[in-house]
Amino acid sequence: MSGINNGFSEAGLRRLREVLERHVESQRIPGLVALVGRGGRTHVEAIGSMRHDGGSPMRRDTIFRMASTSKPVTTAAAMVLLDECRLRLDEPVDPWLPELADRRVLKRPDGPLDDTVPARRPITVRDLLTSTFGLGVDFDLLDSPIRAATFERTDYSVVSGPAPEPDEWMRRLGELPLSYQPGERWQYDLSNEVLGVLVARVTGRPLEAFLRDRILDPLGMRDTAFHVPADKIDRLPPLYGPDPHTGEFLVWDEAEGGRSSRPPEFQGAGGGLVSTVDDYHAYFRMLLDHGMHGGERILSRPAVELMTTNRLTPVQQDARDTMYRNIAHITVGQGQHGGWGFGMAVRTRRGDHAPIGQFGWDGGTGTTAYADPDNQLTGVLLTQVGMSTPDSARLIHDFWATLYQVIDD
Repeated sequence: MSGINNGFSEAGLRRLREVLERHVESQRIPGLVALVGRGGRTHVEAIGSMRHDGGSPMRRDTIFRMASTSKPVTTAAAMVLLDECRLRLDEPVDPWLPELADRRVLKRPDGPLDDTVPARRPITVRDLLTSTFGLGVDFDLLDSPIRAATFERTDYSVVSGPAPEPDEWMRRLGELPLSYQPGERWQYDLSNEVLGVLVARVTGRPLEAFLRDRILDPLGMRDTAFHVPADKIDRLPPLYGPDPHTGEFLVWDEAEGGRSSRPPEFQGAGGGLVSTVDDYHAYFRMLLDHGMHGGERILSRPAVELMTTNRLTPVQQDARDTMYRNIAHITVGQGQHGGWGFGMAVRTRRGDHAPIGQFGWDGGTGTTAYADPDNQLTGVLLTQVGMSTPDSARLIHDFWATLYQVIDD
């Protein structure tokens, strides 16, 4: 890759590689794949090995469990339905999700589950898209009855095991009161899962089938799916969750025979995708190109603008900022740069190397993907180390800090 004229500095790329290698050499990150894209050019680093005890080297086409970095991609399925007027932002979701009709809302978010008032209005499509429908992970409510009840009924992840099929999952969710009135407060994660069910019910097809037709196949995202088929399983590393006290590599999910090796009953829009750096680069490049891929329109320009600019009110924003500040010690800066669009974070203030306007998100399995319209830059970093310790979060932080030193023009 030659010199300055392509917008990457050779010295910057060398430094990026050195920083990434340092994390692998520390023996806390067995391996990683990183991609930097700008204009039509990409630079990829594949460092280390698939397993903590050696084994196959990481490759450019290694497949990773994306965890919450799934959210920006699965949200595109709902945007297609908005573009086609099969969904409307401010209409209630009750016709498709009757389980969420006639909600009760806790009088106090940390109060007993039977102390409720009626919801002031129905839940809308917009509430799901902005993560403000009234339930979700709330780091301020970790000890509350609603958190325990929500976790027990709806939390199925790489670690805790497979979810039931979507109708049963929705039935369980429908038994719970909301912790806040619809539209009142940003809460994490759960709305994305509900949105995936909504897309499936509106289209009459599994989420993955619709996503594949309208987003994944047109973008050539051949390795992005809700599981890894047998003929590709050798490209999937195990997922580790290091012991927080000893650092020992505990396996959260094996490749062969693990949870990602078979189609799930519940296609989790909030965290269920597997993918590669090149697939994610194609997706974020499309967003930077205002919904176009080559000569084909994937999403309308306004749909992309809605997704990738801040949609939170100042009151919602303040509550989100406070919540993330209170867990700053585990996030290494993640979630602390301002706003939220549809399915992803949007920087509304400058707090580190990345500029205002950058959009994307991170995953608890050690994944990160963002794009930056000002610099026409995409970055994707994937590893197999879950965020049970700060190691993968620190790697992600250092990736972004170094990535912005690679720009040279």
